[in-house]
Amino acid sequence: MTSELGAVEEERGEHLSSGRDPRRRWWALVGVGAVVLVASYVGFVLTAPGQALENAALRGADQVAEQRLAESDEVLAGITVLSLGLACAFIAVVGLARRSPQLAVAAVGTIVVGQVVTQGLKRVVLPRPALVEASAGYTGNSFPSGHTTIALTVLAAALLLATWRARGVVMFFVAPWAVAIAGYTLESKWHRLSDTLGSAGVTLAVASLAALWLHRRGLVRAVQAPVRRARVVLVVAPLALGAAASLALGLFLLLASSDVLGRDPVVEYNVYLALQSLAAFGSATTVLLLWWSWHRLEVVAPARREPAAPGDAA
Repeated sequence: MTSELGAVEEERGEHLSSGRDPRRRWWALVGVGAVVLVASYVGFVLTAPGQALENAALRGADQVAEQRLAESDEVLAGITVLSLGLACAFIAVVGLARRSPQLAVAAVGTIVVGQVVTQGLKRVVLPRPALVEASAGYTGNSFPSGHTTIALTVLAAALLLATWRARGVVMFFVAPWAVAIAGYTLESKWHRLSDTLGSAGVTLAVASLAALWLHRRGLVRAVQAPVRRARVVLVVAPLALGAAASLALGLFLLLASSDVLGRDPVVEYNVYLALQSLAAFGSATTVLLLWWSWHRLEVVAPARREPAAPGDAA
């Protein structure tokens, strides 16, 4: 019995040590998340040009068709305390079904801690100084976006829960919704571009810290299996192409909208479209980075030690 247990432990050690140390990926993403959070806050919230640009986008969103606005409002209204609680309960059940209470804690903790950090920053820590003239509806602090954090942390939790074989399917169904939420928040004028980028930063940091915690407990293993090109072709490549297209469109529209202070409706609508495209780019890039950080890795159930046989005691 002892020799068999040792063989199992040795095999798991080989899985964990094979390839590059995944902790480097997660620590890198913790740093990236912190930089994105600080840079988006400083660049858009603490500068007059940043506030003027985002206010122009809010005015541009006034031109969104009523039907589209109703659709985005409906999607955002579906994210409630009750729906979030049900999602956390389902995630916890899946984690326990995989015989790993630690995985359930890490996945649910990613969502809960993400919200605690987001709401704490928005309501207590980070002010929004009045640097430009704006109507009362444009002066309230909304950094970071709670809805975008929910969408991205739910996706991060789903990636934690999924086995390597199932991760492509999870991304196929969850990633489009997670990316779309950022755009909907701008369309409904619930949030600004900077808010969605701040949420991306929070998600990258919190999800990576959860992964590091699981690794420290010896629950992460490298997958030794052939490359599954279908996943890359059907899921990752379209998401990467969509992110690149959103970035290109956003930058093009911004360059074509030079006078954001002129109160030109055409310019303001172009600025709105530009920032919405950049919000989609930010969320899609976050999804891709989360996928990359778990590439060819998965969480395994803790090894169960069986009681020693009488002969082993000797």
